[in-house]
Amino acid sequence: MTLSQPSKSYPDRGTAGTRTALHEPVTKVRHRWTAGVVLVNVGINAAFFGPIQVLLGQQAIHFDAANKEGILALVTGCGAAVSLVANPLFGAFSDRTLSRLGRRVPWVLIGSLLGTIGLLGLTVAPGVAAMTALWCLVQLGCNGALAAITAAVPDRVPVRQRGTIGGLASMGATAGILIGAGVAAAVAGNFGLGYLVCAAALMLGIVMYLFTSEDQPLDPALRPAFSLPGFLLSFFSPFAFPDFCWAWLTRFLVNVGNHLVTLYLLFFLMDAVHYADPALGVLILTGIYAVMTLITAVIGGMWTDRAGKRKPFVIGSSVIIALSALILAFFPTWAGALVGAAVLGVGYGAYLAVDFALLTQVLPFAADRGKDMGVINVANSLPQVIAPAVAWFLVTAVNGGYLLLYVVAAVIGLLGAVFVVKIKSVD
Repeated sequence: MTLSQPSKSYPDRGTAGTRTALHEPVTKVRHRWTAGVVLVNVGINAAFFGPIQVLLGQQAIHFDAANKEGILALVTGCGAAVSLVANPLFGAFSDRTLSRLGRRVPWVLIGSLLGTIGLLGLTVAPGVAAMTALWCLVQLGCNGALAAITAAVPDRVPVRQRGTIGGLASMGATAGILIGAGVAAAVAGNFGLGYLVCAAALMLGIVMYLFTSEDQPLDPALRPAFSLPGFLLSFFSPFAFPDFCWAWLTRFLVNVGNHLVTLYLLFFLMDAVHYADPALGVLILTGIYAVMTLITAVIGGMWTDRAGKRKPFVIGSSVIIALSALILAFFPTWAGALVGAAVLGVGYGAYLAVDFALLTQVLPFAADRGKDMGVINVANSLPQVIAPAVAWFLVTAVNGGYLLLYVVAAVIGLLGAVFVVKIKSVD
C-alpha cells in the first residue's frame, strides 16, 4: 500500500497550471524554500530555549537569589499558558489573512518582531513583573511565527515529501535548541547580552524564508464570513474527526513521556546515579540526545517517504522512546544514562519527523490548516505544563522515586504507540 491522500474534505486541485492557497500541493518544494523553513525553526527555537535553559534563571537570581525557583516558575508558567493560546489563535488568524504576501509570511514576520521586542525588553526589565510580561510577549510572538511556519508545510509540500521536510524542520528546531544553549553558556552570566544574541538569531532566521516563501494569497471569495461564536467553536471542530483526534492524543502522550524522562535528569544524576558533576552530566547527555535526534530526524523522514507508510514508523519510534525510559529505570548508572540518552535521541528524532508528516495528512480542511496545526502544537506545549506536576507526584508525593517515574513514562509513551493504530486514513 502507498501513502493515503489527505482528507476528501480538501478542495479540488483546480485546473492544470493554476494553484490557490487552498489547493493540495503536488509539486516538490525547492531546496531554498526548505532551507528557509529550517532557518525559521532554528531562529525560533534559539529564541525559546536560550532563555528557558539558562538566561531566565540567571535573571531570576539577579532579582532575588533566595526566591529564584519561585520567580522562574512564575515566569515560565505564565509563558507556557500564553503559548497554549497563541499557537492555535495565530494559526487561525493566518488562515484568514488577505495579503499579497500570502497567508503565512505576514505572521512569520509579525510574530518574530514581537518576539524580538520582548527579548530586547528583557535586557532592561526592572523587576519580576516586567520580566514576566516581556517573556509572555516573547512566547506570544514566537508561537505566532511557529504557527505560521508550521502551517506552511501542508500548504506547500506534497504528501510524498512531507516526511523529509518534517525531518529537516525538526533538525532545525534541535539545532536552534543547541544554539540557544550555546549562546547562554558563552555569555557567561551576562544574560542581557544573551537576550540580544537570541533576538538577532530570531530575526536572521526569518530572512531567507521571507524571500523564498512563494506563499499563495488567499482569494477573498474563499474566506468565510466572521462570526465570533463560530470562530471560537472552530478550535474544537477538528476533534469531530476521529483520525485527527487520535493523532493529537498520540502526540500528546508521547510528549508527556518524553518530558517525564528529561525533566528530572539533573536530580536523577545527583540522587540515583551519584554522578560527581550532575550539571556537566546533563550537558553531556543532552548533547548525545541532540546529536542522535538530528541524525534520525532526517533519516526517519526520508525513509518514511520512500516506504510510503507512516504508522509503522510512528509506532516503532514510540517504542524506542519507551525503551529509553526503561533503561534509565532499571540501570541507574552513568553507563545506563549514556545509553538511555542515545536511545531516546534515536527514537524521538524519528518520531518528530514521521509523526509530523502523519499529522499533516489528517487535517480536516485546507482552509483551516494554520488553526488545526496550532491545535496540534498544543499537544507539544501542554505536556510542559502537566509533566512537572506528574513527575513531582510520582517521585515525591508517593515516594516512588525514579524507578516509578521512568516506568510510568514508558507506559505513557507506549500508549501513544498503541493509539496510532486507530488512525484509519493513513497507512
